[in-house]
Amino acid sequence: MPVDDLISALDLEPMGEHRYRGRNVVFGERGVVFGGQLIAQIAVAAARSVPDKHLESAHAVFGKPVSVDDDTEIVVDMLHAGRAFASASVAIRQNDRDCARGIVLMTAREPDLIRYGVPAPEVEAPEFSVVRADPLPDREMRIVDGVDIETTEANGPPELGVWLSLRPGGDAVARCGLLAHATASFLIGATMRPHRGVGQSIAHSGISTGIVSHTISFHEDPPPDGWMLLHQQNVFAGHGRAHGTGHVFDERGNVIASFSQESMIRAFADGVSTVGKERTIL
Repeated sequence: MPVDDLISALDLEPMGEHRYRGRNVVFGERGVVFGGQLIAQIAVAAARSVPDKHLESAHAVFGKPVSVDDDTEIVVDMLHAGRAFASASVAIRQNDRDCARGIVLMTAREPDLIRYGVPAPEVEAPEFSVVRADPLPDREMRIVDGVDIETTEANGPPELGVWLSLRPGGDAVARCGLLAHATASFLIGATMRPHRGVGQSIAHSGISTGIVSHTISFHEDPPPDGWMLLHQQNVFAGHGRAHGTGHVFDERGNVIASFSQESMIRAFADGVSTVGKERTIL
């Protein structure tokens, strides 16, 4: 059965060495699992299999839809586990078929030889940003400048700032999973902002959208409290596809993560909506 919060979905049940049972959280109305949850579970499964390392990066490709109604099997195949680095291939399976695959890099922390971080953009503080209703109880979100990515009217440049505050509790691995999920949430909406006639409000009913792959690099562990700024922008849209990138900053302006996403934004084949057939959207 689906669970109500993302923390529960990231509390993977061990089923043997490097094998876990995953549960799903309902996020949207399509009956399929959001790609942000899948990359979060991929990253968490790899990290739980190598507890002496920190998450460095995770890249996931979503090949087939995953139903929210059935649990998944998450299998970690260790490629390497050394002193400084560990790497793993992770597969998410449901009903005897592979649905998503990921590559996860983990690392031991070492002293700085050099240090640099891209500066944070100058945006309004979270207390002045607009609260966004969030179906997940694990976090609070606020939208910089109150940008509306639901509208189908032209609304501005293809970028978006979102302040994120995670619910207190959980270890660094769980917080990385929560952050991975959040970074997958807004790039499609940001991409559609400049284009009249498209917007999140008609996704899956008037136009066909979906995440094809997502990548996140963790430069620092997400902080246990306080706000983080997700600043994202579209790089390219065309041929029914889009590519976007972004960075995550803490309240002091330090960059703590970077991410990128390949997505699908296209008209329905022959103009026919997939309403009622959303599980075959890819």
